Amino acid sequence: MDYKILPEDSKKINEKNTSSKDTKKYDLKPSSAFIGASWSTLFIGMASYCIGLWNADMLLNEKGYYFTVLLFGLFSVISVQKSVRDKLEGIPVTDIYYSVSWFTTITSILLLVVGLWNADLLLSEKGFYGMAFTLSLFSAIAVQKNTRDKSFVEDQVTEPY
Repeated sequence: MDYKILPEDSKKINEKNTSSKDTKKYDLKPSSAFIGASWSTLFIGMASYCIGLWNADMLLNEKGYYFTVLLFGLFSVISVQKSVRDKLEGIPVTDIYYSVSWFTTITSILLLVVGLWNADLLLSEKGFYGMAFTLSLFSAIAVQKNTRDKSFVEDQVTEPY
């Protein structure tokens, strides 16, 4: 997404806001509430997943498998978010990196599904791991997006268009 504020857009914004005493500035930075919620859900999802693994009655190699799948998935979705955003903003992204990012994301999800499908766990435990994994992946995407949006807005303040 291209967040550049064009001079004609800033004029329109200022014209709309001149009627009131307080002139609002055009700010695309994510709210601190959204940033906090994103970080909170990331930590809650990861902590829940890891606490569930810690307390699970499974072999250490199984716990290692599920933990590695979580880390692999988190890295993969951040790579997808970054490469998709770079493409939208016109930043060059090689097709191979873009494809590998999507492939690893889908692979991490499939590895979790196959692992849970074949695991000797209660259905409620399988659902718990699936939901904690999904929450963690989605939150990682939101945190990456917020970090990038915040950085972009701060760069615009120091380097005006």
